[in-house]
Amino acid sequence: MSIEVKKVESKKDLQAFIDFPHELYKGDKSYVPMLQMAAKEILSEKKNPFFEHSQVQNYLAFKNGKIAGRISAIRNNNYNDYHKSNVGFFGFYDVIDDYDVSKALLDIATEWTKAHKLDKIIGPTNFSTNDTAGLLIDGFDRPPIVEMTYNKPYYQIHIEKYGFTKDMDLFAYMIYAKDVSDKSVRLASMIQKRLEKKGITIRTVNMKDFKNEVAKIKEVYNKAWENNWGFVPATDKEFDFLAEGLKMIVIPEYVLVAEYEGKFIGFALTIPDINEITKDFKKGKLFPFNIFKLLLKKKKTKFVRIITLGVIEGYRKLGIEAVFYAKIIESARKNNLIGGEASWILENNEMMNKAAENLKGVKYKTYRIYTKDL
Repeated sequence: MSIEVKKVESKKDLQAFIDFPHELYKGDKSYVPMLQMAAKEILSEKKNPFFEHSQVQNYLAFKNGKIAGRISAIRNNNYNDYHKSNVGFFGFYDVIDDYDVSKALLDIATEWTKAHKLDKIIGPTNFSTNDTAGLLIDGFDRPPIVEMTYNKPYYQIHIEKYGFTKDMDLFAYMIYAKDVSDKSVRLASMIQKRLEKKGITIRTVNMKDFKNEVAKIKEVYNKAWENNWGFVPATDKEFDFLAEGLKMIVIPEYVLVAEYEGKFIGFALTIPDINEITKDFKKGKLFPFNIFKLLLKKKKTKFVRIITLGVIEGYRKLGIEAVFYAKIIESARKNNLIGGEASWILENNEMMNKAAENLKGVKYKTYRIYTKDL
């Protein structure tokens, strides 16, 4: 048996890096390919603003001459500056069920991290918690919702055998529209009227003024989550990059903002579960015809994902969060949706876990971020 790990250096290497999971998960009904266009943009040093402040080295593992795994070693300088830390990360980790291959990949990622004089490695994150993150450890019976990760159960075995330990668990709750009581929705309507008397209004995003709306939402995003574990503020370019990536699939009635005297104080972003559509896109390719399937069917998905919901300090516990949830549920019912996934929620975020449970949410998937001292 021969195992070799090589740097991703050429366009051909990068394409192989992107395509490897398609072969690995062939026949797996829970696998949803990442859109090819999105993968190329995220991994592009020219297009992804992440590379303006941080470094990544991608690797491919070969067993007997055939690709058997991949991994990214990451130095997120903005994260370290923000947290006053000195850590590295790993991401885009996929591998065959062979611990020796996993070990070779994790060895090279930790060696790269040590070479950059970092003293800990955390992951998986692709490339930060502003992107997809976490290893699925519970809830393999259903495919992932849009922008959530998926992996085989043996990944956990390999990572823990290597010496990684839990850093934080991330929860996903499924909230079924039929299970939410009408009383909760009526109560939220009363709360909204009280908020309006205080000068707080809640409305849908204005897609015709998308650029300005995104700029205001970014300020809320960076303030509302500033004290959360693992959070790192997105730069202006990074946030615009993330927003542009979602613009094509956004449905305005599911994107809500709270304002006080013209200032954004909270927002909720819910997106349709386009995984229901893209799961059958061969190698995640949009063109030439799949793009039309996506645009025509995005309003017909049976599930949505409540991807972010936050309010800045000073305006919390006024009921804004409850109104956000109620309006999302009302829209879901109007559009005959089965339900929505609230994800991901940190295990130590008591307020948001409680809010999901109060709406009869079922915690049905758990993801884990690991850490290892070097």
